[in-house]
Amino acid sequence: MEFIQGIKLNLQGTWLGLRTPRLLLLGLLRFAMIMMIFIGAAAFIMAYHQEILEIIWSKPANVWLVWLWYLVSWLMTLLLLGVATVIGYFIAQILFSVVIMDIMSRITEKVATGKEVPAPQMPFFKHLGYLVRQEIPRAVLPILLALVVMVLGWLTPLGPVLTILSPTIAALFLAWDYTDLVPARRMLPFDQRFHLFRRHLSFHLGFGVLFLVPLLNLVLLSFAPVGATLFHTGRAEPDAPGRLAA
Repeated sequence: MEFIQGIKLNLQGTWLGLRTPRLLLLGLLRFAMIMMIFIGAAAFIMAYHQEILEIIWSKPANVWLVWLWYLVSWLMTLLLLGVATVIGYFIAQILFSVVIMDIMSRITEKVATGKEVPAPQMPFFKHLGYLVRQEIPRAVLPILLALVVMVLGWLTPLGPVLTILSPTIAALFLAWDYTDLVPARRMLPFDQRFHLFRRHLSFHLGFGVLFLVPLLNLVLLSFAPVGATLFHTGRAEPDAPGRLAA
C-alpha cells in the first residue's frame, strides 16, 4: 500500500541522512536555518502581540468582556506563531534550503545508485533562479491554499470537514515539494511532474502525514529530500526501477 510505503520511506530517508556524514551536516544546516527564522519571527510576535491585537480588537471597557479579550489575545498569539512557522518555512525554502535540498538529493542519488543522472549544465545563478522558480508553485501556493481552507473551516458550517481537509492538503503538497526535486532537476515539463504527483497521491499523503506531528516534523523536514529522492531511485526496494524509469 502506497500510503504505508510513504511513511516508511520518509523514516528510512531520515535514518539514511543521520547515518551519512554529508547528509547529516546539510540536514542540520537546514534545521538550524528554519529554527533561526522561526525563533526570530516568534520573538517579534510575542513582543508585539498586544499591539497586534489592539489593531484587531481594542481592549473593551466592559469588565465582563475583558476576560474574553485576554482569551482572544492568547489564541491570536498561538495563531500568529503558526503563521510565523509557515513564513519561516517559506523564507528558508526560497532563500536557503532550496539549494541545500538539491545538493542533498544529488548526494542521495549517488549513495543509492552509485551514480547521479547528470542535469543540464547551466551557470550557478541561472540554476539558482530555476530552483527558486520551481519552489514557489510547489511550496508557497499549496501551503497558502491549506491556510485558506483552514480559515474557511472556522467561518463556515463545514468547519469539521475543512479542518481535516486543510492538514491533508498541507501533507500532500509538502511531500510533493520534496519528491519533485529529481524530476525538476532533470528538467521534466511541469505537466509531467504534476501527473506523477497525481498518480501517487496515496504515497504523498503517507510521506507527508508525519510532517504534521509537532517537533518530530522539524527533524523529518530537515532530511525529507533524502527519502523523497529514494522514491525515484527505488533504493528502498533494490529491484525496483524507480518512479521516473517506470
